[in-house]
Amino acid sequence: MDRSVRTYHARGGRSQPRAKRAITELLPQYGVEPSGPKLDLAHLFNPPLPVVIEVGTGMGEVTALMAAESPDVGLIAIEVHTPGVGRLLRRIDNQNLTNVRIVHGDAIQFLNERVPEGSLSGFRSFFPDPWPKKKHHKRRLISPPLVQLIASRLATGAFLHVATDWSDYAEQMISVIEADPSLHVEFVGSQDCPLWRPQTRFETKGIAKGHTIVDIVAYKK
Repeated sequence: MDRSVRTYHARGGRSQPRAKRAITELLPQYGVEPSGPKLDLAHLFNPPLPVVIEVGTGMGEVTALMAAESPDVGLIAIEVHTPGVGRLLRRIDNQNLTNVRIVHGDAIQFLNERVPEGSLSGFRSFFPDPWPKKKHHKRRLISPPLVQLIASRLATGAFLHVATDWSDYAEQMISVIEADPSLHVEFVGSQDCPLWRPQTRFETKGIAKGHTIVDIVAYKK
């Protein structure tokens, strides 16, 4: 991807002292550097686990809940914003979640540099920034270059699960994922998604605004 185009924007304001303290005290224990050589992902966990990557974890409540519900899956959570990373670190530590690692940085850099081809059991991103203005659509996370990159990192049979409450973004997601020859779209809809996920804060806000929630699930051929 053209890394001059960012899929996220820096948020203003100061990070809370608790978030900074969590970064300092807990990230060395649970963190993985976004840049460096390829990793043996399964062995980031003890015992080794199949690995799912989640991009954009927000304040981490859904991430922590899904990790707690699936202790036999290793989760690599990627988030750029310090407050969210700090909050998720505290959740991991307080709940003694041994199956979560955090990347505080750029998801595309991490996927490119550190994730071997065919190594992931799944990839998910729930309610990524819709960049609603047309001139900003190029910043949307789910784009042809990224989907191609994700697909190359998925093992055969692994899943890709994304969700949005913006109808035009849903259409773009479907089009982009269907266009990748290595992926098979199995589900598109607003109910009865085959893969469970909790309701997110962004989803709750979208529903309150009358938006339709769309989940898209695809599998690597």
